[in-house]
Amino acid sequence: MVKNSFISVISQEEKEENKGSVEFQIFSFTNRIRRLTSHLQLHKKDYLSQRGLRKILGKRQRLLSYLSKKNTIGYKELINRLGIRELKTR
Repeated sequence: MVKNSFISVISQEEKEENKGSVEFQIFSFTNRIRRLTSHLQLHKKDYLSQRGLRKILGKRQRLLSYLSKKNTIGYKELINRLGIRELKTR
């Protein structure tokens, strides 16, 4: 459900469904992180899921740093849309 709505938002901007785009990958990693976080709140000793969560967090961090260097305006819009972190204002 959520994935399709985000695809439609991206496709309206880019005029095509681009599931391999950096923005879509960050969105899907964010959804997986949220699901794993809620899972780990119930199952605190699930160490394999903790390891998977750390791997996904690292992948998302690398993609976010790439996007911030490539397209700072798109980076800020994506951060605000997903509510990942708070932007520093100077």
